[in-house]
Amino acid sequence: MPDILLVILAVVFVLGIAINIHEFGHFIVAKLFGMRVEAYSFFGLGPRIWGFKVGHTDYRVSAIPLGAYVKLYGDEATAALEGGESDGEKVPDSELYELRPRWQKFLVMLGGPFMNIVLALSIPFTAAMIYGVPAIPDPIISYVSPNGAAEKAGIQAGDKIVSFENEDNPTWRKIETGAAISPERPVSLVVERNGQRLPLSITPTKTDRKGQAFGDLDMRPEVGTEQVFVRSVDDDSPAAAAGMQGQDRVIAVNGENVTNVGNFMTLVQKNKEAPLKITVERNGERKTLEATAIMQDSGQARIGIGLRGVPSKVREPAGVGESFSFAFNSNYEIIALTGRVVGQLFSGQRAVKDAGLSGPVGIVQIISNVVKEDGFVGLFSILAVISLNLGVFNLLPIPLLDGGQILVLGIEKVLSWFGRTLSMAWKERIQLTGLAVILLLMVFTLFLDISKFF
Repeated sequence: MPDILLVILAVVFVLGIAINIHEFGHFIVAKLFGMRVEAYSFFGLGPRIWGFKVGHTDYRVSAIPLGAYVKLYGDEATAALEGGESDGEKVPDSELYELRPRWQKFLVMLGGPFMNIVLALSIPFTAAMIYGVPAIPDPIISYVSPNGAAEKAGIQAGDKIVSFENEDNPTWRKIETGAAISPERPVSLVVERNGQRLPLSITPTKTDRKGQAFGDLDMRPEVGTEQVFVRSVDDDSPAAAAGMQGQDRVIAVNGENVTNVGNFMTLVQKNKEAPLKITVERNGERKTLEATAIMQDSGQARIGIGLRGVPSKVREPAGVGESFSFAFNSNYEIIALTGRVVGQLFSGQRAVKDAGLSGPVGIVQIISNVVKEDGFVGLFSILAVISLNLGVFNLLPIPLLDGGQILVLGIEKVLSWFGRTLSMAWKERIQLTGLAVILLLMVFTLFLDISKFF
């Protein structure tokens, strides 16, 4: 399948599901309360180009391929985006959204973000039930890059991280993600070495990943025993001269068993001054190859191979409770990290261009990278992230968004205590303000997306 067609299908799949599940939330709550729905465009805005009618609702495909919408009968506030005005049919007052109690309107507005969050939870929950939860390595260090952030901080192979950013007994994932959003910023940690606890400070190295700044600790965790295979051999490298080949399984270095990828890198670094006798297994037969490592400018000793590790235990079986806990924690972690990045923006600790904000172009690029590297199965993880962000973003108190509509309902409620109402003119001003904010945000994120190409 041509790459461009693959990317188009992937984008339609991810954004189509994320947006439609949101609109379905509004639709189903309105239907449950007996409100009449005039139209449900499950693809696009603007004029209707195709569809079918069931009862009073027109299910349609619209001309402008940007999102989807649900139009309640008699609601003409956004008629221009929703394909024109109503057909003028007299609708019973009992089926009109505008005449319903505020608590019902509130639930209709909440239905979209709620369904997005449910989808974001259901994807990791289902994966955990079927495949189990990922086996997360303990924060015991197996390899430290020469002259990297970890070595400069005084961390050694064999150290166990017992505290990170004042959190005791952190998981390796917490450490990794915490460092990722703190490039070139000192982070406190405590390691345990030979029964003693040593307080240290590490400054993650700033790295660029697809135009976004991340922090790297320059160390690897102890992942337990795994089989280590040669993924690639560089041309004109010591490994190539020694006769090493792709798919060779690495068994030992100078008589010491190789337990994982990090351990192999540590053994090469440890024996960098002497010839290396590397035992490999090829087609069931063991061979001993000799190579001398070359020192890189960074101080890293290399023989010119790429490695992949095959863990003995990638996932652990999980029941309903463990699966739900995994799903909840995964989503909470995304929200917490996003909140920390926003806090860094407002405190001046992070530049806007390094915040990882993505507009339409950036989202398409992310989806494109995921489908090319991981196939369509990998799209489910990005779908969960986008659905969660869509649900949370829509709860922000910005007019035109669901959160803005909920805010207006709250204002109307407060005014009703004093016998007053919010005039239509003020409602229109609020909607126009929200439209301006959203358009500015779209232009700003589009600018950030494009600037990453330069």
